[in-house]
Amino acid sequence: MELMYSEFMGNSVYKYFIAGAIIVIAVVLIQIIKKKIISTAQEGEQTTSRHQTLFVKAVNRILIPFLYLGTIYISIKTLSFGEAADSYLKISFEILAAWYGIRFIIALTNFLISKYVEKTRSEEESNKIRPLFAFINFVIWIVGLLFLLDNLGFEITTIVAGLGISGIAVALAAQAILGDLFSYFVIFFDKPFEIGDFVVFDDKRGVIEKIGIKSTKIRSLSGEVIVVSNSNLTNSRLHNFKKMERRRVAFTIGVTYQTKPEHLKYIPVKIKEIIEGIELTEFDRSHFNNYGNFSLDFETVYYVLSSEYNVYMNIHQEINLKIFEDFAEKGIEFAYPTQTLYLNKEEK
Repeated sequence: MELMYSEFMGNSVYKYFIAGAIIVIAVVLIQIIKKKIISTAQEGEQTTSRHQTLFVKAVNRILIPFLYLGTIYISIKTLSFGEAADSYLKISFEILAAWYGIRFIIALTNFLISKYVEKTRSEEESNKIRPLFAFINFVIWIVGLLFLLDNLGFEITTIVAGLGISGIAVALAAQAILGDLFSYFVIFFDKPFEIGDFVVFDDKRGVIEKIGIKSTKIRSLSGEVIVVSNSNLTNSRLHNFKKMERRRVAFTIGVTYQTKPEHLKYIPVKIKEIIEGIELTEFDRSHFNNYGNFSLDFETVYYVLSSEYNVYMNIHQEINLKIFEDFAEKGIEFAYPTQTLYLNKEEK
């Protein structure tokens, strides 16, 4: 028993025994935690993805050494080697702990975002998220270093104030660029449009050709490429026709006032028959709805069960041709602006 309380380098053998026991127990617990974390990360997956492989490497190279480092520090804290040595030991541990901790938080954040993107986006879209990783990593490093300096006893209020002023200056100088960057993230996660979608915004219309970090390229109907900033697109009222499951079409035709009453009753019935006889259409209504200045107007509404513009145009053209052919056969005349002049002959 006397041996247990004999001192070596200012610490008893008993304290060395406690420190060693802490290390042994901690090593066992760390190995259990390691297996649990890795199995949880791979749970429910038949094959290990690239992101999971990176996460497992981060656990082995960052988290586990960090836990070992903490174990060694805790065990050494049970010992005392003098005030100066203990102070240097604490500072060294905090620096190493911050280094491993920041790297692990970055790896964990990247893994969670990558796993979400992997499930909801294609591989090509997943590669577009890299700018977000760089931004998040930068923020984590800044926060981690400020936290470290605060723990080391530095006055970070001045540093934070300086960073705040510098940040405001940078933000004002790069306001447009940062706005486009954040709009890129909005487009990526919210997906108001994708490559290949036909969109209309303001007085422009075309097909999305490329989505970049700062701008989006749109191929217009006339063939030229329209380059639009991302912030302009996210702030605009944009119509995405790819999201449209069916297209509502309303059109009006006018016939002359000389049209026979039986023909007026016949017209909406015939229009309904024509529309219902064409594929990918759904008839809604057709009515004699207005006495115009020079015509009797019929309003018709139907749906095209496709979002393709060419499909809509082909169907509407077919409807127009069949109406024209039928009216020509029945002798029904389309109206157009006319004027009738009545002359009164004076009696002599």
